[in-house]
Amino acid sequence: MKKKGIKILIALILFILAMAIKFENVWINNSIFIISYIIVGFEILKKAVRNIFRGKVFDENFLMSIATIGAFAIGEYPEAVCVMLFYQVGELFQSYAVDKSRKSISSLMDIRPDYANAYRNGNIEKINPAHVKVGEIIVIKPGEKVPLDGHIIEGNTSLDTKALTGESLPREAKVGEEVLSGCINLSGTIKVEVSKEFGESTVSKILDLVENASSKKAKSENFITKFAEYYTPVVVTIALALAIIPPFVMQNQEFADWLYRALSFLVVSCPCALVISIPLSFFGGIGGASKMGILIKGGNYLEALSKTEIAVFDKTGTLTEGTFEVKKVEAIGNAENTKVSKEELLKIAAYAEYYSNHPISKSVKKAYSKEIDEKQIASSQELSGLGIEAEIEGENVLVGNEKLMKEKNIQYEKTNEIGTVLYIAIDGKYVGYILIADTIKKDAKYTIDTLKKSNIKQTVMLTGDRKEVGEAVAKEIGIDKVYTELLPDGKVEKVEELLKEKSSTGKLAFVGDGINDAPVLAISDIGIAMGGLGSDSAIEAADVVIMTDEPSKIIDAIKLSKRTMRIVKENIIFAIAVKVAVLVLAAFGISTMWQAVFADVGVSILAILNALRILHVKKR
Repeated sequence: MKKKGIKILIALILFILAMAIKFENVWINNSIFIISYIIVGFEILKKAVRNIFRGKVFDENFLMSIATIGAFAIGEYPEAVCVMLFYQVGELFQSYAVDKSRKSISSLMDIRPDYANAYRNGNIEKINPAHVKVGEIIVIKPGEKVPLDGHIIEGNTSLDTKALTGESLPREAKVGEEVLSGCINLSGTIKVEVSKEFGESTVSKILDLVENASSKKAKSENFITKFAEYYTPVVVTIALALAIIPPFVMQNQEFADWLYRALSFLVVSCPCALVISIPLSFFGGIGGASKMGILIKGGNYLEALSKTEIAVFDKTGTLTEGTFEVKKVEAIGNAENTKVSKEELLKIAAYAEYYSNHPISKSVKKAYSKEIDEKQIASSQELSGLGIEAEIEGENVLVGNEKLMKEKNIQYEKTNEIGTVLYIAIDGKYVGYILIADTIKKDAKYTIDTLKKSNIKQTVMLTGDRKEVGEAVAKEIGIDKVYTELLPDGKVEKVEELLKEKSSTGKLAFVGDGINDAPVLAISDIGIAMGGLGSDSAIEAADVVIMTDEPSKIIDAIKLSKRTMRIVKENIIFAIAVKVAVLVLAAFGISTMWQAVFADVGVSILAILNALRILHVKKR
């Protein structure tokens, strides 16, 4: 940009010199104009020739080249130089705008770690994060970036998670807690056991999303590309006809006059404002979203968000905290078995859930709080949507929901308590249940209320939890419809049904965070993953990733998408309206080439400034 700015400045000085000083020999002035033109326009001419040989004839470089060379041909040296100067000033401004927008997105690139302090053989080695293996210990000092995902095994600290979540408030982290790559260690030195290789780490996946976001074009962007493909040959043909037909058909018409009009027509016909400002608007929208901790994987998804009609939510971890707590342990005795104690019941459940990372499993293990002897667990199998079957100390143990009890033909006593109930059976005999409760997220009700005010036609909740629990949560936060006791394939079926209920232009957005949400995220028009605590598969399947666990960020994403589309439409209408007006004026000889290029560059600059407004986002 500096190099281009210097060229424009030198060419401008020469142009002013040629205009201010009238040499006796007119060729001296003309030579200065030509030198000025070559300095400022050589790159445009070079691109035009190169693109012609590549088969890409009708672009802005061709239009500017033919218009300015034509101006030289009819003796309009000052106008030829001025047209190219105007155009290059517009290009410089455009480069600045695109660079500013790109930096907004690529600011996330700052989270890329430069090195990792690997703890090997009692020594700390500074190495490339890609060379650290799962299970190795890394040391992270105050002020350093967390290079890889892992768990703290020594030390306490505060973490700056702003680059990932958009939140400025530091997060306290202690032994046993997970740390994500991309955060910055603010205070204490910590030792972390690496849980994922660099290629699978949070920072690597986010960088990949950001780098590929601009490759997925929205329909509006595709429209502009196709528009330019057909529009440019048409205006070149009209300009050619404008230069040739009137002098031959009409009497007393100067060829030079009509050629000048045709050249002016060509200059103003360049669709720069559309071709640049529309993609820039989407680019800016994606950049603005990243500032709020929302990653949108492409302009097509940004556009789709603005047309959301139906919002479908998973329950656990999306609308509720997902931090379950054991509220009640109830042991049941009968004639066929000796009643086990509450402590024994909790122990059996904890052993069965030992290998599971599900939030419910974690809450059971947390409530048991004692060390688990892994040797006592002969086998453990997770049954999707049902629970867990394990062999513990020679006994067959079932821990799960009502469906599991029914499928295994276990005679059990149903409880109607509100919460998630884990029914437990040993060797085919029901022995009791554990009641686990989840809490609704503080912004869940606000999210649903605001979505309804934003003309979302329907809000739906899908959950694998019991009917009583699901309906209680839905009623409290104001969800329109709720479907409970769904297995993963059941969620897919319900979303497929809901997809048929929307209008032809409307979109369905599904919000989820768990591994069993990945198929639903993939089939929805817009899949939104709660990325803070969400599973890798959900984040990969989603089109939009919310890096915090706040459902209210969905409101921000939809508002931003609507704002982006409003600016896109403004730019399209404004640019085409001005183009048509000045094209007509140029054809009738009312507008000069100077005015034509000024109108073209002016429209581009105004459209770009309008697009850049998207980058200025306000946080709630």
